[in-house]
Amino acid sequence: MADYDLAVIGAGAAGLSVTAAAAQLGLRVALIERDRMGGDCLNVGCVPSKALLAAAHAAEAAVRAPSLGVRLPAPEIDWTAVQTHVRSAIAAIAPADSEQRFRGLGAVVLREQARFTAPDTLLVGGRRLTARRIVIAAGSRAAVPAIPGLAAVPYLTHASLFDLAERLAHLLIIGGGPVGLEMAQAHAALGCRVTLVDAATIAAREEPELAEGLRRALAARGVTLLEHIAIERVEPGPTLVLADGRRIAGTHLLVAAGRRPNLEELGLRAAGVQATDAGIATDAGLRSLTNRRVYAAGDIADPAGIGPRYFTHVGLYHAGIIVRRALFRLPARLDYAALPRVIYTDPELAQVGLTEAEARAAGRTPIVLRWPMQENDRAIAEARREGSVKLVIARGRVLGAGILAPGAGDMISAWTLAIARRIPLAALAGLIVPYPTRSEAGKRAAGSHYAARLFGPASRRLAGWLARLP
Repeated sequence: MADYDLAVIGAGAAGLSVTAAAAQLGLRVALIERDRMGGDCLNVGCVPSKALLAAAHAAEAAVRAPSLGVRLPAPEIDWTAVQTHVRSAIAAIAPADSEQRFRGLGAVVLREQARFTAPDTLLVGGRRLTARRIVIAAGSRAAVPAIPGLAAVPYLTHASLFDLAERLAHLLIIGGGPVGLEMAQAHAALGCRVTLVDAATIAAREEPELAEGLRRALAARGVTLLEHIAIERVEPGPTLVLADGRRIAGTHLLVAAGRRPNLEELGLRAAGVQATDAGIATDAGLRSLTNRRVYAAGDIADPAGIGPRYFTHVGLYHAGIIVRRALFRLPARLDYAALPRVIYTDPELAQVGLTEAEARAAGRTPIVLRWPMQENDRAIAEARREGSVKLVIARGRVLGAGILAPGAGDMISAWTLAIARRIPLAALAGLIVPYPTRSEAGKRAAGSHYAARLFGPASRRLAGWLARLP
């Protein structure tokens, strides 16, 4: 008989969710974590980055206040107090992810490295344990590009950025994805000089027209963006030497060039678990292709060869699938058609479903609907007119939606539901939304699809004929 019904490797979002469900169902479950409870999201990712961004947005609001007739002194940044705010946000959330909580639920919590020694056996801190099912949720870490000289220069990643005791004078950032963009804006708003370099384009996965709006917003806030330029080498300083000969010197360097799964110390060969550089190979239900006892969740999973998705909400989604499939033996499989993502800059850039380019690449012939925030009454009232809504539709259904606006991450949920439940566009156009809100922009975009027909010649003739009736 196995020691445990379930062993979970990794106490991040995915691992904690699976553990909580199994423990509350009365199963014998072991939760194994070699580092901090809560994983990257709580300690060095989502929570501290959003806390830092909150401080940055407060500073930016003070700078914008004169446009609303409110005169304020220039914001004074107390970096120590900002760090205290970041740490307090982590501390407030930490009890929900704590060792004490999960032991209280009935799980055995082991704070050691786990390594497979057999398909159903783990070596944990010198102790061998067996489990009927094993979930690998060991997460990922920052990927470090092979740039000459980088390894010889001290650099930051998201894991070390929030430990800095003093405000940075000039932050150099390699990578224009969500982490790089969010930290660029946050530090610029808090009084740092920021230069971001990307070999391609910022926000490369997003709608180009929405990314262009974000580009303008970042530039207006003092971020220097250098795109479509390779870094030839890194020199002490740190100094970035670009392919065109330019030399950009800074005081600190942040590497935000993607992520890679934490595979190396798991002993996957002994478990017969297949993995690639993208992560553990699983089927669409997150079960290992080569060891039926093993499931993978979160950043470390490469389901059905479609690649990992580095979002906390994906880890939570994975956990739900594994609970249904591994614990209740129910059919469950991934469907990323309505997977939202958000870049938490200001304005935020949110996307769900297919972009216009992705829809065309998939052989669809989409219709594109837009509505600018310049024509949204709430945006006008708050003097925040930047951004727009873009809908990609086909056959009366929404294939994708992109939003650039303050609060876009909250607005995207309605469009996530629309895609997931295949709600007709006509129903969305007829939706009653509160006035004045930025959500009206989405409704107006949907309604624009019917405007030409509604006010066209046939409708005008019909209205004229009906007007003659008693």
